[in-house]
Amino acid sequence: MFHSTACVRPLFSLLQNPVRLGFLLCVAFGLIIPAPARGEQPAAVAEAPISAQPPAGKLPKVPPLPEGTPQELLAFIAGLKQENMRPSSREEMMVYMQDVATVSVQAANVILKQIKPDDKIYNDTAKLKLESLMMLGRLGNEKASAEMAIFAQTLVDSPSVELAAEARRLLLVSEAQQIFSSGTLDGGPALIQKTAAMLAADPNDVATAGLAMQLAGAFEQMPGGEQSAQAAYSAFGPIFAKSSNARIREMGESFAGVLRRLSLPGHPMEIKGTLLDGKPFNQKSLIGKVVLVDFWATWCGPCVAEIPNVLEQYEKYHAKGFEVVGVSLDEDRGALEKFVDEQKIPWPILFEKSEGEGWRHPLSTFYGIRGIPTVILIGRDGNVITLDARGEKLGKQLDSLFKDAG
Repeated sequence: MFHSTACVRPLFSLLQNPVRLGFLLCVAFGLIIPAPARGEQPAAVAEAPISAQPPAGKLPKVPPLPEGTPQELLAFIAGLKQENMRPSSREEMMVYMQDVATVSVQAANVILKQIKPDDKIYNDTAKLKLESLMMLGRLGNEKASAEMAIFAQTLVDSPSVELAAEARRLLLVSEAQQIFSSGTLDGGPALIQKTAAMLAADPNDVATAGLAMQLAGAFEQMPGGEQSAQAAYSAFGPIFAKSSNARIREMGESFAGVLRRLSLPGHPMEIKGTLLDGKPFNQKSLIGKVVLVDFWATWCGPCVAEIPNVLEQYEKYHAKGFEVVGVSLDEDRGALEKFVDEQKIPWPILFEKSEGEGWRHPLSTFYGIRGIPTVILIGRDGNVITLDARGEKLGKQLDSLFKDAG
């Protein structure tokens, strides 16, 4: 199982994000990764001011499906999804989402019995059923997952290009869920191939491009999934490059950095930049040392939570040749300096003005950093040992590396 232990750069900040795409990708990502592995960077989503948000409280009970025309039933469901409410707990929200999805499937089934495939509301109704069944599956309803797959299969040859594409995407999501839930990646190559084929059929399809990015990212976060992630980025990158959508092409250009990072184990890592005091960093100062490169930010809760662990290891092994290099993705130098001073962080911190929107530190861009903290451990020979040296893993790695140091 994965856990929310990092802050992630939104993969779709480069794309226009219509409501339907947002809903599909939220559902898709939740299904690809059994429990969300990463939390989003707070600045990524525009939130209503606190004063404009309703107070947290008990959510209303979802009413039963009323009688009505197909149009009235669709309006009823739309109203349930548009209500601006704040649940008092995650559990309450899950129950509400389940109830909404259940009544949505009921509405779709009633409507589909009354209309034909050439009806103008058929596509919207079919998508409502697909997505609602997918949501129920995400919430643990295996029968709904199976029903979704069967229904989606009936739509893959639909005369509606949009409906057929959505059905194929959700089938890919369903297949991905099975692979990641199994704990093995045996089906990964076939899934990557199918996704690449769908991308190639329409390189300008934002929803499919987004799903491909989520899939590659999910492989990257899976234990032992680095090779599958490399295969995914390598397969999708050339297709993204052919897109006439400039934002999709730009997203594809970032793959080079990701592949560079995933290829680091067993090879040297280039570390360059400017220290917080304005002086250039000299990588030669690290020769012969065990080095932890920590991509982090003061606004990232998991990053801050990891600092005591790194401090403990630093105090234990610094005199024996252990060094830490922090790469801050903060944009506020003053806030960073204050934090470093208050926390008495002793290791060098690299800080640069962001190269663009969000947290594009030159080094994080160069290595395709998508989530922080990203902690990379380098051995005395200058070659990277691991891309995942957090928590207990860091201590065990250092204990092994310094066991003969006295």
